[in-house]
Amino acid sequence: MTDTKLPLVQVPIVDYGSAESDMASYREDGTNRALQLDNRGPIRFGDDGHLHPEIIDAYSRHGFYVLTDVIDQQELKEIEADVAMMLDRSPITKDAEVDKHGNPALGVGLEGRNISWVRPLSDPLGGTDASYGRHQAKMNEPTPPADAPEYVVQLFLGSLQFSDACLRLYGHPQLLRVAEAINGQDFTPFNEAVWVKQPGLGGSVAWHQDGWTHWDSPELDDHTHGFNFMAQLYGCDATNGLWVIPGSHRVGKIDIKAIVDEIGSDRLPEAVPLICGPGDVAMTSRQAVHGSFANTSSNVRVTINFGFHRRSSVLGIRSGGVHNPISVYDEDYIFERSKAIAWAIDARAQHRPSEERYVYKPFNGLEDQYVWGEDTKSQLRDYNLRDIGI
Repeated sequence: MTDTKLPLVQVPIVDYGSAESDMASYREDGTNRALQLDNRGPIRFGDDGHLHPEIIDAYSRHGFYVLTDVIDQQELKEIEADVAMMLDRSPITKDAEVDKHGNPALGVGLEGRNISWVRPLSDPLGGTDASYGRHQAKMNEPTPPADAPEYVVQLFLGSLQFSDACLRLYGHPQLLRVAEAINGQDFTPFNEAVWVKQPGLGGSVAWHQDGWTHWDSPELDDHTHGFNFMAQLYGCDATNGLWVIPGSHRVGKIDIKAIVDEIGSDRLPEAVPLICGPGDVAMTSRQAVHGSFANTSSNVRVTINFGFHRRSSVLGIRSGGVHNPISVYDEDYIFERSKAIAWAIDARAQHRPSEERYVYKPFNGLEDQYVWGEDTKSQLRDYNLRDIGI
């Protein structure tokens, strides 16, 4: 997994110009603090079969946890091949309908959003009203190389319909047991995506908290807005990975712009980077303050992202407008969207028959009705129009 096979644009490596020295110190300090935290290690279960309480405790205190060595080499190769295919089949440029081979591009004809583009090293969301204005302050935008393309692919949405490998990872039995431990046996989907932070080109994602629905709820707690798994294909570090402020998921809605204005920089002093190796899977609370800087490094970061909610946080809620159209999340809506979990579990069981199969409570006893195969793939078409964003 050391030699990338992805069809990436090759450009000279750039830096943060006059801010590069400060960025280098910030990265080093953040890395040291990240590695001192007690929120890293393999998935462990107790004698009772439940997720080890030390993992739950550390995740609950910090708002994120790095689960190490979750994905084996064979599965990493399968994911890598699918991501390479997705990039190869992407539109030749933003808004094009053909790929570089002249064939209909990936996602053409779909109703839902499926590919997100970014200007090299830019911050398209910071300081705008997009996504309920949650990206409150703009990030530093380094100058891209002179020969950089106008846009690069940075995000594939609704990724389960494009990649069997991502679908099978979605059905990973140990990860689903972790989701159950945090959100209950009747947990629900959120959404799925593949992030590709291209070396020397990948844009930033301004500091933000994901949730927008329940901040004023008297029942708000550590887990109200759900969490994301972030599986790392090649690993990530302070130069190309996500940064998180530990504990920020516990203090409600935060005025990020006021912090940025006070310190005069986008280098939030309490934040730490996710330090992950290939096959590690980070889990991060959607309530935590997090963001990522432009990728000026020579290393690509590929993250397979998939999140889950508590059923009590979404059932009967009218929300959306960021990841999906505004909708009422009733029982039928949630069941229809949750079919992706059932299919993922079956796809993985077929592919890895010797592995323990996860039993998803809402579909327990219905397994024979949700068998993955060529004739069911079409049912995932535009499935992300039913994402569950809160």
